[in-house]
Amino acid sequence: MATLQLYKVKKSFGKKEVLKEVSFNVETGEILGIFGRNGCGKSTLLKMLFGTLKASEIDLHLDGVSVNPLKLIPKKKIAYLPQHSFLPRNSKVRDIIPIYFPSQEKQDRIFYDSQIALISSKKVSELSIGQLRYFQVLLIGNLDSGFLLFDEPFSMIDPLYKVKISELLIQLQQHKGIIITDHYYEDVLNITTKNIILKDGVSHSISSKDDLIRMKYISKTIY
Repeated sequence: MATLQLYKVKKSFGKKEVLKEVSFNVETGEILGIFGRNGCGKSTLLKMLFGTLKASEIDLHLDGVSVNPLKLIPKKKIAYLPQHSFLPRNSKVRDIIPIYFPSQEKQDRIFYDSQIALISSKKVSELSIGQLRYFQVLLIGNLDSGFLLFDEPFSMIDPLYKVKISELLIQLQQHKGIIITDHYYEDVLNITTKNIILKDGVSHSISSKDDLIRMKYISKTIY
């Protein structure tokens, strides 16, 4: 079992301080949900953890040892799925898989997935949003990285693929530590083991819809 611990992170863009005091920990076998309104810094936080965006200040530990986020990627400790597709639109699904997984065993694991079998001959540009998102989650989830970051995996997809992605994330949870952000709070709460919400640059632990109402993330009328 491994543990990723964020004791403190801060991020400012010019004079605007987006993140002031954000902390959490997640272990392999856990799914951490991160909530917050648009502009609160959710995507910014994931990018800083992945090392593609420099933090103003960060205190990150892996198994109790202080680490630089940039060093986690070469050591295959962390992987990241951004909001927008990163796959070449004119490439076919079957041609992309070997690029990510040179070994035949890993390739077979992807190719023989029931959902991928249906789309393997299609180009990325021909996939529905749900098909594309599922394929991306499957690719990232099968990398060797022990910790996975998913930015809005449920956004704008149909109910079938919400279910399929939820099932996939729960399966990955058995041997990975997962951090997920999404505005579809019910889908997130259904699979997470712990949750935080970002408000005014500070993280707060939450556990239910009632907490989301209390923090004014959702209204009582929606609930």
